[in-house]
Amino acid sequence: MNVKIALIPARGGSKRIPRKNIRLFHGKPIIAYSIEAACRSGLFDRVIVSTDDEEIASTARDYGAETPFLRPKPLADDDAGTGAVIQHALDWLAENDAEPEYLCTIYATAPLISEDDLAEGLSRLQASDAVHAISTTSMPYPIQRAFRITAAGRIEMFQPENFHKKSQDLEPGYHDAGQFYWTHLGRQRLAGNRISFSEISIPIVMPRHRVLDIDTEEDWIQAELLFEAFRSRHKN
Repeated sequence: MNVKIALIPARGGSKRIPRKNIRLFHGKPIIAYSIEAACRSGLFDRVIVSTDDEEIASTARDYGAETPFLRPKPLADDDAGTGAVIQHALDWLAENDAEPEYLCTIYATAPLISEDDLAEGLSRLQASDAVHAISTTSMPYPIQRAFRITAAGRIEMFQPENFHKKSQDLEPGYHDAGQFYWTHLGRQRLAGNRISFSEISIPIVMPRHRVLDIDTEEDWIQAELLFEAFRSRHKN
């Protein structure tokens, strides 16, 4: 079968940035960038947006995605995890004779997502025995020298033994880039409940200047400035 589905979760009830998933970002709804990259890639049999919101569904269809179902309200509140949203979509696909072999979950607020990165993720997953291929980027500062602020308002290192070590001598740390992750669904069933941030996953490492984490108004402004700079540079 080798069916490949792109799934873009996009609920309507974002609180920190109201209507975030369809808010205009450089002239078009921010979800459009994810939909268009998925469609341009030519990798997918179907590009599906999972939402509880009719306006988001209409916007998604305008940019080329399918919205064959509206997700139930219990999967649209602040407590709904991505895993439950994905399982709901997979259950719907199974009930409608469309069980995929590969699923790519794409975030709705990823305006710098690239079809080349999506293709690399699939290619590397197919060439491995991993369950997931996850968009990843490096930490800008050594995590071994991070510290907390205590209840008394003082500084306390997580790993004080690393205070005197040079930054270049410490192992780089990485984190989820928040753009996409591929899953081989057959391998996932065999993997059971192991978390994805483990040996069952391979990283698709992206440069930090193409990674945007948009959760607050401040993040949004920073993302707009970075997007504008990136677009201007690549026009020249």
